[in-house]
Amino acid sequence: MKKSVFILLTFIGVVGFVMPTEAQKYKANDVCGIWLNHDKDGHIKIYRDGENFLGKLIWMKHPIDTITNKPKLDKNNPDKALRDRPLDGLILIRDFEFDADDDEWEDGEIYDPKNGKTYSCKMELEDMNTVEVTGYIGFSFIGRTVVWTRLKDSPGLEKHPD
Repeated sequence: MKKSVFILLTFIGVVGFVMPTEAQKYKANDVCGIWLNHDKDGHIKIYRDGENFLGKLIWMKHPIDTITNKPKLDKNNPDKALRDRPLDGLILIRDFEFDADDDEWEDGEIYDPKNGKTYSCKMELEDMNTVEVTGYIGFSFIGRTVVWTRLKDSPGLEKHPD
C-alpha cells in the first residue's frame, strides 16, 4: 500500500513539474504595432528585427522646437555628437527579446529624449491594446512603469516597413 501511494505521488509530482501550469498567453509579435506613449505626445512603432524588437518614434504632438522653429533635435543627449540628430525617427527602444515563459519582452533598453538617459527596460502586455513599459536601473521592481496604448488602426507589424 505504501509503495502504491509513493508511486502515485511521484507520478503526480513529475507530471506537475513537466506540464505547464498556465498556457502562454501572447506570441512574440503581439507587441508589434504603433503605440501612443503615456504622455500622449508621441507614437512609437514597435517592430521586429530578427529575434530583437525595437521601437522608433514616428510622430510627435509638438515636432517643432519653439525657439529655433525647426524640427526638434536630441538636445539632451549626453553624447554631444548626437545632439544634432532629429527626434523624428529616433530609435527609443532596442534589443528586446520575448520570454515566452514569462510572457514579456525583456533585456532591452529605453531612451528618454526628454532627459537624455537610457534605462534597462521590460515590456508586458496587459491585453492586446495596452502595454506596461518599465524602465529601471539595476532591478525592475524599483523602476518606473508607464502604460502605452495601441492605436486602433495599428495591426501587429512583424517587420519594419521602411
